[in-house]
Amino acid sequence: MTLKPLADRVVVKLMEAEEKTTGGIILTASAQEKPQVAEVIAVGPGGLVDGKEVTMTVKVGDKVITSKYAGTEVKADGVEYNIVRQGDILAIVE
Repeated sequence: MTLKPLADRVVVKLMEAEEKTTGGIILTASAQEKPQVAEVIAVGPGGLVDGKEVTMTVKVGDKVITSKYAGTEVKADGVEYNIVRQGDILAIVE
């Protein structure tokens, strides 16, 4: 199944949460923080959204930081993705 986002939506795949602290302590799944860094998998076309012209500034392959609880979680072919608005992307990681 292929996900094709509409308008100003972006499909991202969250990076894995850290399993160890910098001190070497192994964290349980419930103690791990939800990751905010994600990889862009697909980008919508942009265009007119809520009466405003939106130009997409992210591209497939970019590493981005998203708002902590933004978007909708979707599972496709056994992989979890998040669909967010471009406005929920806070930065591109270079």
